[in-house]
Amino acid sequence: MEEMKEYEKVNQKEKRASDMCTRPLLGKIILFSLPLIATGILQLLYNAADIIVVGRFADHTAMAAVGSTSSLVNLIINLFIGLSVGTLSVMSRQIGAGNREKADKIVHTSIPLSLIGGVIVGIIGFFGARFFLELMKTDLKVIDQAVIYLQIYFIGMPFCMLYNFGASILRACGDTKSPLIVLCVSGLINVGINFWLVAGYNLGVVGVAVGTTVSQIISSIAILFLLAKRKDYGKFSFRKMKIHGATLAEIIRIGLPAGIQGMTFSLSNVIIQSSINSFGDIAMAGNAAASSIEGFIYTSMNAISQACLTFTAQNYGAHKLSNLKLVLIQCILIVCSIGIALAGIVFLFKEPLLTLYNKEPEVIRYGAERLVYICLPYLLCGVMEVLVGSLRGMRCSFLPMIFSIVAICGGRILWIYTVFKFKHTLPMLYLSYPISWLVAILLHFFTYIFISRKVKKELLPETTQSQQQ
Repeated sequence: MEEMKEYEKVNQKEKRASDMCTRPLLGKIILFSLPLIATGILQLLYNAADIIVVGRFADHTAMAAVGSTSSLVNLIINLFIGLSVGTLSVMSRQIGAGNREKADKIVHTSIPLSLIGGVIVGIIGFFGARFFLELMKTDLKVIDQAVIYLQIYFIGMPFCMLYNFGASILRACGDTKSPLIVLCVSGLINVGINFWLVAGYNLGVVGVAVGTTVSQIISSIAILFLLAKRKDYGKFSFRKMKIHGATLAEIIRIGLPAGIQGMTFSLSNVIIQSSINSFGDIAMAGNAAASSIEGFIYTSMNAISQACLTFTAQNYGAHKLSNLKLVLIQCILIVCSIGIALAGIVFLFKEPLLTLYNKEPEVIRYGAERLVYICLPYLLCGVMEVLVGSLRGMRCSFLPMIFSIVAICGGRILWIYTVFKFKHTLPMLYLSYPISWLVAILLHFFTYIFISRKVKKELLPETTQSQQQ
């Protein structure tokens, strides 16, 4: 009897956590997003710690080596990270529809998918590290250190993927706090290992890479433990682990375009990084510091995009059509507020922030220049991400992918080989970011209008029939 009461207590708690279909929604969106923002910021703090530690206790070449790998890492892993977005979307929709059987299949398909994807990415990254860095025209002063960092980093890729897929399952269930707690613990271990190996044993890039890999192993084990302990949606069991064909196809339907879209973003960033590399190792170090700071703004706004996707998908699954537009409007208001506030803080305190990474005046100057041109209009990126999140929540992932390729990747490449070619300066290169965001917003907005009308026609008859019954 006591066990039944305890089960009901836990069950009711999880139901309240995942109730995303009952108005008012604004407070629920904010409460859902705050742990996501904190998770992203903590993750970036730990990543920034890698750059800060080598920048302070090694030299600017080690700092440039670590910083120059980020766009390449994202390019290689984003395909499978996109599949975790597919898991988030499909799982949220089944929870909204109340379909436990399908939700269970999603969980036990996603976990082996993450491990397989992690192994594939790890092999590609480990053996292709030098080749990819040479393609990016990485400075000869830093390439050897960058190769070592990448190879150790990619050894931990199966664990990184497992954490991301597991965290997506928990977030679809309304639990954004558990991934945050896991990241707090594993991230502190990461920072501790960084200082121990870099400051204590002077291991440079090897030290920070080992710290990252160990923390990924710990976080993946913890996330599996949390899934195994769940009583409602999202419960995982090793005995039930199996890739279900139909479920995999649905995850791929949403996740593959999301992954390709992420890869196009990263591809354009790799091309831009290659252009930055042509300005030398000091410019690379300044750019690495500025990119790290920008990441705090991006991850905060991306959390709102994930919230928009999750709330939209659950309301889509529950056929709460009137909530879909409300979720989008509220998420856009939140993301614009975050973008303005954080961009203002970064602009006012750009030099002290950059000094945390490196004290060399030239490094700070290059970093400050990038922050001025990219941070101030960053809210455009947030609006773009929220529109994409809403579209994915309504099962539309292909069109955002196409338009992102056109606007982000195509637009930036075109800019580099036309405008930047004739005026070869870093500010001119950085202008490609806000311009491509603006073009993408327009394309995604018109796509949203088309898809929302299509969804209304599809679901309205079913909703009316359900209400009559």
